[in-house]
Amino acid sequence: MRLAEIIAVGSELLTPFHADTNSLFLTEELNQLGVAVIHKSVVPDDRAALGEAFAQALERADLVIATGGLGPTEDDVTREALAELLGRRLLRDDRVLHQIRDRFARLDRPMTPNNERQALVPEGATVFPNDSGTAPGLWVEARGRAILLLPGPPGEARRIFAEQARPVIERRAGNRRMARRLLRVVGLSESGLDHRVAETYKQYEQISTTILATREGIEIHLTIWSEDAPEAARVLDELSARLVALLGEALVSATGETLDEVVARELSLSGSTVAVAESCTGGIVSARLTSLPGSSLFFRGGAVSYSNPMKTIWAGVPAELIEQHGAVSSEVAIAMAEGVRRSAETTLGLGITGIAGPGGGTPEKPVGTVHIALAGESGAEARPFLFGGDRDRIRHLAAQTALDMLRRRLLRGRNERS
Repeated sequence: MRLAEIIAVGSELLTPFHADTNSLFLTEELNQLGVAVIHKSVVPDDRAALGEAFAQALERADLVIATGGLGPTEDDVTREALAELLGRRLLRDDRVLHQIRDRFARLDRPMTPNNERQALVPEGATVFPNDSGTAPGLWVEARGRAILLLPGPPGEARRIFAEQARPVIERRAGNRRMARRLLRVVGLSESGLDHRVAETYKQYEQISTTILATREGIEIHLTIWSEDAPEAARVLDELSARLVALLGEALVSATGETLDEVVARELSLSGSTVAVAESCTGGIVSARLTSLPGSSLFFRGGAVSYSNPMKTIWAGVPAELIEQHGAVSSEVAIAMAEGVRRSAETTLGLGITGIAGPGGGTPEKPVGTVHIALAGESGAEARPFLFGGDRDRIRHLAAQTALDMLRRRLLRGRNERS
């Protein structure tokens, strides 16, 4: 059993209001067992569409997993569609029916007759009891393949899979496993990164390399399927080390750590503290830093000095400086960084000011203009940026860039100390 396909069942998943999260969990679990997911699909609650999806999946994969459509209502037709495709009867399982009735009794709720539909089981199926809900999981074998039906609610699907289905799949999966590494990069474009490292990673044909642009920067995914775990680890470590050398300061982490986690670690290791004065980012940097456990050790506080008077009152920026250079300027960003550092008595201070749009831009300072400053014991530095995109993207990029400036300053300090 090496190839799997996942079918997410539910008409609601084809609207903008509900997302399929079960497939992400299942993909991670299957990959750990050495099973590659080769196809995913979202199918409405329609017997014909489901029958076609099952038929196609059984042609491609050793294991087909469907989530959803096992409930009590008329539009829950997953088990019916599969039974019809396989030419099997649906039989009432009295043990399942007893479990459903017992659950309603324990919850002191009336059980309507349509709930009995959840006790219908395709002939020859193995039942995986559902201790968190009413619809059980079902394991069906046919045509030399295996089909696993799971209820849609994520808590129920994940528990049934982890406790009952996973051991069955593991016994059949063989010795092949996936090994992988995740490198995170900031400050380079996707094309620029690939240009820098492509000649190196192309030398490792046994490794699948994926370069992915994300909201948090660029990710390099290195993946290898192998029955020889030590050798797979050795090859991945070798390529990772070579990429690390090529990436320099643009590398955030070679172990999957996020930018926020790396900044927190470096602040903690150096014994540094930081305070933030934010204007256009509206507290995003402060929120990201304080979302991490133990952030009270290094984060003293932040001021969202959005208006010009608040830049003066909370961040100590002289009003005449704002009048002379404008609120969106390197001079004001430096004053914000120095002012918040001084008032919070921290090692480092960050100042961020800009125009996130959609209005407020001028020919001299268009929308997307952002100035970021970092102040420390040895002085302050400021850099101007021009970010593209809508308001949300500009704000996010400004926060991301500010955190990266902080990371690079901390790394240089560590290198100087060593």
